[in-house]
Amino acid sequence: MRRLHLLLPLCSALALLAGCGNKGPLYMPKATPAAAPIAPAAKPAPVPVHGFVTDTATFDTFIATHPTPDQFRVAYPDVQLVLPGTVATREFRSNNSRYFAELDAQGRITGGKFM
Repeated sequence: MRRLHLLLPLCSALALLAGCGNKGPLYMPKATPAAAPIAPAAKPAPVPVHGFVTDTATFDTFIATHPTPDQFRVAYPDVQLVLPGTVATREFRSNNSRYFAELDAQGRITGGKFM
């Protein structure tokens, strides 16, 4: 019984050494200071347009600025924004109350259509 207690630390030390293999010494790389993130220029908050979209030229100009979904919801709070992957029915609406948006890789709205 005493031999078992003596062999246990020896076995665990050998297992640790065997696990290293030919990897070389382990070390922590020196910490490099992170570069300060460059903040994009703040866009002025859009003025909310209440109701459904009636002025499509102004709406198209707004979409051309590639707003985020949050900026869209602030600018047009009464228009339902449907993003890709969102489950929605496709009933016909002729009052421009629901906008199916197309997004770019950064998640900004690049276009879409009313349905």
